[in-house]
Amino acid sequence: MVESPTLAPTLSAAFRLTVAAHPDGLAVRTLDDAVSLSWSSLARRVDALAAGLARRGVGRGDTVALLLSNRPEFHLADLAAVTLGAVPFSVYTTLPPEQMAFVIRDAGARVAIVERALLDSLRAARRELPELAHVVVVDGEAPAGTVALGEVETDGGAVSPAALEPDDLVTLIYTSGTTGPPKGVQLTHRNVMALARALAQVVPLEPGGRVVSWLPAAHVAERAAHHYLPVVFGLSVTTIANPREIVAALPQVRPSWFFAVPRIWEKMKAGLEARLGGLPPEQRERVQQALGAALEKVRLEQAGRPVPAAVSAAVARADAELFAGLRAMLGLDQAVAINVGAAPTPRDVLEFFHAIGLPLSEIWGLSETTGGATTAPPGRIRIGTVGPPLPGVEIRLADDGEVLVRGDTVMAGYRNLPEKTQEVLSPDGWFATGDVGAIDADGYLRIVDRKKELIISSAGKNMSPANIESALKGASPLVGQAVVIGDRRPYNTALLLLDPDYAPAWAAQHGLAGRSLAELAREPELLDAMRAGVEAANGRLSRVEQIKRFHVVPGEWMPGGDELTPTMKLKRKPIAEKYAREIESLYAGGG
Repeated sequence: MVESPTLAPTLSAAFRLTVAAHPDGLAVRTLDDAVSLSWSSLARRVDALAAGLARRGVGRGDTVALLLSNRPEFHLADLAAVTLGAVPFSVYTTLPPEQMAFVIRDAGARVAIVERALLDSLRAARRELPELAHVVVVDGEAPAGTVALGEVETDGGAVSPAALEPDDLVTLIYTSGTTGPPKGVQLTHRNVMALARALAQVVPLEPGGRVVSWLPAAHVAERAAHHYLPVVFGLSVTTIANPREIVAALPQVRPSWFFAVPRIWEKMKAGLEARLGGLPPEQRERVQQALGAALEKVRLEQAGRPVPAAVSAAVARADAELFAGLRAMLGLDQAVAINVGAAPTPRDVLEFFHAIGLPLSEIWGLSETTGGATTAPPGRIRIGTVGPPLPGVEIRLADDGEVLVRGDTVMAGYRNLPEKTQEVLSPDGWFATGDVGAIDADGYLRIVDRKKELIISSAGKNMSPANIESALKGASPLVGQAVVIGDRRPYNTALLLLDPDYAPAWAAQHGLAGRSLAELAREPELLDAMRAGVEAANGRLSRVEQIKRFHVVPGEWMPGGDELTPTMKLKRKPIAEKYAREIESLYAGGG
């Protein structure tokens, strides 16, 4: 009988146990099945590539840079490096060459594995990287100064997996650098296996389950949810080459577990609302009544109050006639668990998916906690919280409300930054997260905001911009992005962007079809609708939190651009600098 991979001391050992238990099971594939590898096939290629990398000097403790989008070769390259006891780390593909060079130099990599589309950027970065001796190209022919992946796989001979210890490093996760240069979070095999064992008790992951790889591989959530956990649990991974196509890909994959950042759930909600809003009036009214009943049921259940029999019956009918079809249309009808994380999620979004029979649960964690620290299992979700601590994780609050975490999922420290490590990691293992939170009587954690992002008005009032931004996005599906300004100001203002999915549908319904987002941002009728949304949000906020003025920014913000990190977090300081003129105009003339 094969030992359970969850009991393995290292990811490398877990991989071998999964291969032994499920040799013919599907490990990784592309959406079109142009590549489809069983666990045994993947293991053969992993060993071949590991041997080739060993010939190029890669060994235990060495670092290997991965510049790859979501593709099977990422899983191959990562596991090959891990087999040697090396430390593979991913570089955000949207970084400019100088930032690529910073990360690769900080990690000390002598080998980089790259796809052709990113080779020019790496070549530019390589001018500042004299120690980068080998560049492996995974697709197409290898230009001069590089070597093809196939050649590396065939010229190495045999190799034996390194004898690893749980405290050996398994990867580096470079933070997205919203407040300065990125820091290299050092994660160990112990960290990864502790996360797997914890989630095994919370999320029903079974061999043969399906996940979709679509987030940047440099993000801890992608690395954990769509690489490490599939290795440990024997899940099949479908890679999506273009992350913008994730929503369209879901019905083809029908994942059994799906994790996404809030923006994806917001887009799915806006897409469904736009679709339902286009129905004939009588049909649309019935849909609204069904959703109203379902939302009432969710809110009563969340409040611990009884649900009237008439409401339960109406929701049961709606589920059979409407919601089941919506779940199938989204491709989530076979999901046993769905999660959201990496940023605050508007309550309206969570309630909406619960209402249509998709109990969306928030996961909270940071790169420094291997991506996970809390979540609630299906059936025990408390909307407005990120759930209780994962098994084996301790959480407490500092005197100022900062959330502190301790457990085997907490990082070994920041690479090359012992002073930064000491600032956040106490001698007895407590990690200071930088998030301010509150814990209820049942141990459920509610995140208020990032400690450094709290707004203090000119009158000395403390506010959470994330909470206000969630209210704005939840009050109107027209709002795709919201940035609240108000620190040391007499009142709060906001920069708003139109939702690129919902706004065109709204425009078509109001005789404005064909207008671009930039054109719509100037339309008086749309501005009136945005104003109504802001007023609705203000009704949910305290007086000091309310938005007094706003500006609709034309166009769309893209991940990895000036305003958003690759994982779609707001770059508040660059936004404030780029839109300084618009912001100052919101305060011109006083209140």
